[in-house]
Amino acid sequence: MRVVIAGGHGKIAQLTHRELAGRGDTAVGLIRNPDHAAALRAAGAHPVVADLEHVGVDELAAHLHGADAVLFAAGAGPGSGAARKDTVDRAAAILLADAAQRADVRRYLLVSSMGVENEPPAGTDEVFTAYLRAKKAAEDDLSGRDLDWTILRPGRLTDDPPTGRITLTRHAPAGAVTRTDVARVLVALLYHPRSAGAILEVVGGETPIADAVTAVDRR
Repeated sequence: MRVVIAGGHGKIAQLTHRELAGRGDTAVGLIRNPDHAAALRAAGAHPVVADLEHVGVDELAAHLHGADAVLFAAGAGPGSGAARKDTVDRAAAILLADAAQRADVRRYLLVSSMGVENEPPAGTDEVFTAYLRAKKAAEDDLSGRDLDWTILRPGRLTDDPPTGRITLTRHAPAGAVTRTDVARVLVALLYHPRSAGAILEVVGGETPIADAVTAVDRR
C-alpha cells in the first residue's frame, strides 16, 4: 500500500510512517519545512515538500497519483492563532480531499478530535474554540464527498508507551490514548475498508486494536 500523509512531520504521522514501513508499505510524508526531510527518512518515509497553506490543488494532486490512500494528520500546532487553525485544520484538510478526488484516490482518513460535535461552552479559550470549529468543518466537508472516508477522533493524546488496547466506538467516554496506539489504529483502519463511512472516537480501553477495528462495519 502507498499512503500519503499530510502533516508528515507531526508526532502521529511519524509513528504512522514507522508502522507502515514495518509492514512493507510505502509511506509518503508531505512537509512544509525541507529541514524535516531527514526525520521522515529516519522514520522510513519518503518526504515531499508541499506547503498545504500555499500549494495549489493540481500540484498537490500530482503528489497523490498512484497512492492507495491519503491520511490527514496535519495541524497548526501549539502556539498558532485562530487564523491558522482555520487555514490548516480546516482548509488544508479540504484541499487534500479536493486533490484526492482529482488524483482518483478514494480512501481518505482524517484525524480529528473528540469534542467537536458540541459548541464549546462560554469561556472556552478562543484559539481552542477555533480549533474545534475548524476540525468539525473539515469533518462536515469530508462526510459529504464521494470518497471512502473514515474520521478518527482521538481523546487526549499522550506520549506514554502503547497499551495495544482501546475503546473504539461512535461515542467514547472522555479519556486519554497514546499516540502510538492512534497510529496503529490508523494503519489498521487502512487495512479494513469496511470502516469507510464511519466516524469513530478512540481512547484507551480493554479491546485489542485488531479486534476493535475488525468490529467496525459501515457497509
